[in-house]
Amino acid sequence: MRIEHDFLGERELADNAYYGVQTLRGRENFHITGIPIAHATSFIVAFAHVKKAAALANRELGVIEPPVADAICAACDRIAAGELHDQFIVDVIQGGAGTSTNMNANEVIANLALEILGHPKGTYEIVHPNNHVNCSQSTNDAYPTAFRLSLFVEIGKLITELGGLRDSFARKGQEFADIIKMGRTQLQDAVPMTLGQEFDSFAVNIGEDLRRLEEARALVTEVNLGATAIGTSINAPEGYPPLAVKYLSDVSGVPVTLSQNLIEATWDNGAYVQMSGVLKRVAVKLSKICNDLRLLSSGPRCGFNEINLPPLQPGSSIMPGKVNPVIPEVVNQVCFLVIGNDVTVTFAAEAGQLQLNVMEPVLAYCLFQSIETLGRACTTLRERCIDGITANAERTRSMVLNSVGIVTALNPILGYEASAEIAREAFETGGSVIDIVRAKGLLSEEKIQEIFSLENLMHPRFIR
Repeated sequence: MRIEHDFLGERELADNAYYGVQTLRGRENFHITGIPIAHATSFIVAFAHVKKAAALANRELGVIEPPVADAICAACDRIAAGELHDQFIVDVIQGGAGTSTNMNANEVIANLALEILGHPKGTYEIVHPNNHVNCSQSTNDAYPTAFRLSLFVEIGKLITELGGLRDSFARKGQEFADIIKMGRTQLQDAVPMTLGQEFDSFAVNIGEDLRRLEEARALVTEVNLGATAIGTSINAPEGYPPLAVKYLSDVSGVPVTLSQNLIEATWDNGAYVQMSGVLKRVAVKLSKICNDLRLLSSGPRCGFNEINLPPLQPGSSIMPGKVNPVIPEVVNQVCFLVIGNDVTVTFAAEAGQLQLNVMEPVLAYCLFQSIETLGRACTTLRERCIDGITANAERTRSMVLNSVGIVTALNPILGYEASAEIAREAFETGGSVIDIVRAKGLLSEEKIQEIFSLENLMHPRFIR
C-alpha cells in the first residue's frame, strides 16, 4: 500500500494501482452507470494523445525538463498502444465537467512515467499529475479535446459500418432488378415498380446519411487545447495553444485545428448537437427501412410475403413454426435509443452556463452509446438479414397483374374518368383490369400488350 494526499486529506491506495487519490475519490463519488471510462477505448487513447502533445509543446517551450517530458511521452505511447486501460476506473457520467476523468489520466500517466524513470509510484515531486502531466492545461480544454478526437475516430468506424450496409442494399438492388412488384402509398396499391428499385432506394437513402456524417465529423476537428480554464490561456506559456495543437495533429493523425476564439470554444457544444442530430437522422431513416422490411416479409401466407428474411430463431413459445423478423426489430429498438439520446444531448448542451458547460460527461455517454450501438446494428442488419434476403418473384408478379393499381397506366389514353370506371368495376367484380379493358374493346390487343408488358410496368414510358 501507499499513502497519497490532496487538499482534502490523505488516502491509502494499493501499490499496484497506477491511479491516485483523486481518481479514487471520483470512483467513490460516482456510482452512476457502472460503466468505467475504460469502456470507451478510443477516449483513453485520445487522452494519451492530448497529454503527449501537451508534453511535447511544454518541452519545446522550456516549461518541462526534457527527461520528465520524455517519460510522460513514453507513458502516453504505452497507454495509446493499449496498456493500463483497466486503470481508468471512474464512471462515464460524473460531476465536475470531467475533472475525475482528466485526473484519472493525469495520475495513471504520472505513475507510469515514474516507473519508466525508475521511481516508485506516488513520488510526485519527480513527476506530478498536475504540475507536469496537466501542465498548461485544464480539464476544460483537455477533456473536450480528447472527446472530439475520440468522436472523430468513432464516427469513422460508424461510417465504415453504415457504408457496408449501403453496399449490401445496393447489391440486392442489382439482384432484384428484374423482379416486378406493386408499389404502395398509404399502404394501398399504387403503381408497379421493381423490387430492385425499392432496395436501391434504401442504398441511396443511406448514402445521403453517410455524407451528413462526414460533415458532422469535420466539425469536431476544431479544438480548444490551450484554452485552459475559460479560454484566456491562463498558466499556458506564449505560443502554447497553436504548438500543442500542431503536435496533437501529428501524434493522433486527426486533422485538428485550433479554434479562433478559445473562450467561445470552451463553452460551445454546438458540434455535439449537430452530430447527435445527424445520428438521430440516421436512426429515423434506418428504422423506417426496417419497418418496410418487416412489412414486405409479413405473413408469410396472410401478409405481403414479397421477400423472405433469413430464419434465425423460433419466434414463439406457444405458436409452433412461427419465425419473427428479429433483426429489423432489434435495429428499430437501437434507433429508438439513439433518438432518445438526442433529447438528452439537446438538454445537456443547453444547460451550459457562462464560460463552461459542465454536462459534457453525459454528452460523451450518449454520443458514444449512440455511435457504438448504431454501428453494431448496421453490421448485424447487414450480416444477419440483408445479405440473406430472397425474393418471392412469382408472388410479386401475380399481385401486380391482379392489382387494380395498373389502371393508372391507362390515364394518358382513356382519361381519368374512364380509367376510374374500369377500376370501380374491377373492385366490384374482382375481375382484372386487363380483362375488363379487353372485354369492353377499349384498346387493341397490340396496345394492351404494349401498355401492360412487364417491361413497361417496371420501367414505364409515356404511351398515348
